[in-house]
Amino acid sequence: MSTPVFVEFEPLPGCVCEDCARRRLTQLAARSPGGCRVPPPAAARVLVVAAAGAVATAAAVPAAAEARAPAPHQSSRPMVLTPSQILGRARTWVDAGVPYSMDKRWRDGYRQDCSGFVSMAWGLGSSQWTGSLPEYGERIHSSELMPGDILLYHNHANPIHGSHVVIFGGWADSSHSRYIAYEQTKPRARIRTIPYPYWSNSSQYVPYRYRYVRDGSVPDPGGSDISDTSDDSDDSDGSNGNRPGGGEYPGSASFGPGAFNDHITQLGSMLMRSGGRPYYRSGPGPRWGEADRRAVEAFQRAQGWSGEEADGIPGPGTWRLLLHGGGWDARAGGGTGSRSADTPAPPYPGAARFRPGQSGDAVLALGRQLVAKGFDKHYDEGPGPAWGEADRRAVEAFQRAQGWSGDDADGYPGPETWRRLFS
Repeated sequence: MSTPVFVEFEPLPGCVCEDCARRRLTQLAARSPGGCRVPPPAAARVLVVAAAGAVATAAAVPAAAEARAPAPHQSSRPMVLTPSQILGRARTWVDAGVPYSMDKRWRDGYRQDCSGFVSMAWGLGSSQWTGSLPEYGERIHSSELMPGDILLYHNHANPIHGSHVVIFGGWADSSHSRYIAYEQTKPRARIRTIPYPYWSNSSQYVPYRYRYVRDGSVPDPGGSDISDTSDDSDDSDGSNGNRPGGGEYPGSASFGPGAFNDHITQLGSMLMRSGGRPYYRSGPGPRWGEADRRAVEAFQRAQGWSGEEADGIPGPGTWRLLLHGGGWDARAGGGTGSRSADTPAPPYPGAARFRPGQSGDAVLALGRQLVAKGFDKHYDEGPGPAWGEADRRAVEAFQRAQGWSGDDADGYPGPETWRRLFS
């Protein structure tokens, strides 16, 4: 399939399905001596996708404020997603550094602008625009915001200029004056802390919740036209050099089994900035999980704490260090990530440490370094201290990347594998 390109046309009335759009485009091209590209009037335009010889209407911009965009086409099959999955999908673009463009599409098929970003994160069947995204959401009050919701400003007078939408990632302070935003804007997708609701046009932003979210305050709607699809995309910290700003310690009751709140999302974001990324495969998100506990414990142990001080539940001291960027990197305890180029590799612990049934710090350090080197796709929830098939396959991938084969790429680290991995 060829890469879709965007061409603008004058709006035509009627159905917006692909067949009708194709017929109208043929009629329109026949009337235009210059081919398909017709100069759009200032008042209104329609965005049409042309790919593989087929053309389908993508969005229609209303000519006046009271004009209403067409409802989503029936062939669109939005996913049922959890808030954590929405943020996880958004992080894939942040991790890839997807550049902003109103004309291009990313390799997943979605348009590389702000509304295309939200369409991707919400798992919509096609790239929407700021005028049609509300059709897939339910308007909520700012006090109801939770991760995965959006803040949308649609400029009716001039939709091409000023309109914008961001994904809400959680409050960054107790006064709810700043929040973590997942945003597609120039020059690329990013996660950053911004004033609520935005720097400009602040009175025009409207919060919406994805209509098909589950495990949140909006029930799973079910229905045969909805695909209940899990997202197992790789995640990234996506912090782009920005930490959540401000915020008092919310109390230990906000964390632990069964907890579900935006403080957990903020905690996870801070942990990932402090070396905790290897612990997260599908997060961080608002629901407390084992990945959060293990990442907190690793950070606490990196400070030299033990016993109850390293129980995996963040106390005021842990929160303060994470919030203000203090403390040792969580990876320091594993001998990975925090080492400088002048620091020698830790001594090879011996082949017997890396065999079925073995468990210990050496296995954990090995796994963390594999993740730091980019060989993390075999870990579902790791790495951990117990040797497993995920470790062996990750080691094998690293060995093959060195150009080795046969017995030299058996997935069991020898002295040379160890030296290169930690170099």
